[in-house]
Amino acid sequence: QVQLVESGGGLVQAGGSLRLSCAASGRTFSSYNMGWFRQAPGKEREFVAAISWSGGSTYYADSVKGRFSISRDNAKNTVYLQMNSLKPEDTAVYYCAASPRGLGHNEYDYWGQGTQVTVSS
Repeated sequence: QVQLVESGGGLVQAGGSLRLSCAASGRTFSSYNMGWFRQAPGKEREFVAAISWSGGSTYYADSVKGRFSISRDNAKNTVYLQMNSLKPEDTAVYYCAASPRGLGHNEYDYWGQGTQVTVSS
């Protein structure tokens, strides 16, 4: 089992940047595929980005491709989401998630509590 705690959210102007972090507990972090999801008010939760357990493969939603970058540091049990060129439509609660299996959107068993990102126009 793994526990996840996100940080780094906040208020930023459009065009700005934020870096989210997700710290994981447990000694098996490096065996989990990791993902970031987000949920805006009144909308369904949506996939943002994912990274394989080794960091060798990354995947992005079309809406963030070229602007966001996911990375991980297995020595620090942490996964990151670098968000650049932020837009008001990126405003949402961002969640970190861990999958002990694949990278499919429905394979994440463990979730953090979320961190709010607000982008002002």
